[in-house]
Amino acid sequence: MSRNRVVIVGDAHLYHSEGSRTDKLFHDFLKEVPALGNHLVINGDLFEFWFEYRSVIPRRLFPTLALLAALREKGVVLTITGGNHDRWGGRFWREQLGVRFEPEGCDMQLAEWTARVVHGDGIGERHVGARILHWLTRKKITAGTFRLVHPDVGLWGVRKLSRLLSSGTRTEQMNAKVADTQESFARQYLNARPNLQMLVMGHTHKASLVEVRSRQWYLNPGPWMEETCYATVDAEGPELHVFGG
Repeated sequence: MSRNRVVIVGDAHLYHSEGSRTDKLFHDFLKEVPALGNHLVINGDLFEFWFEYRSVIPRRLFPTLALLAALREKGVVLTITGGNHDRWGGRFWREQLGVRFEPEGCDMQLAEWTARVVHGDGIGERHVGARILHWLTRKKITAGTFRLVHPDVGLWGVRKLSRLLSSGTRTEQMNAKVADTQESFARQYLNARPNLQMLVMGHTHKASLVEVRSRQWYLNPGPWMEETCYATVDAEGPELHVFGG
């Protein structure tokens, strides 16, 4: 296992569609993680949707959960932050998988660097579906109401809603504007916290590595879903990668 090296990945949106090639590649990637680093950070939107029920887990997610459990058995530290598609987690991650789960992100140490890790939704949203999801996932009444619905019905409804909210209105130009807004936010945030060495965000589906000043970076590993990309952080700093590339 590679020591003192953090692997960061986000926006996988696993099980977005049946038989997705990127789902299989992500499972292959998880098997390679111990050779890449000793700490895996999944920065939001691991799944197209996740909801933590009290006594059941969605069966189609089991292959991914089993691979994460296998990583913990091999001694890899796991941290997961909540994204707008999978913020409703809690005790299952901690108690069954030994994962640190932070629904709203957190400050943490990445190798030798002090960092803030957060998914990044809610910053400069221009897509109406993204704004709706950002609002819904932060309402306690939403989670409480959803828990009353049978899982088969609830998960079916979420798949239908997800397609509706994301259909046809997100353009490349819009994504670029959101990415620019996020970078501007990152620069302001790091300027306001000069002792913070790194701000890690996702959500925009645009990879970015910007050295705001010497030994202080804004990092977005980019989307696994479209580009199978990830990042690493070691004593030398952050670096962007493409799996298999």
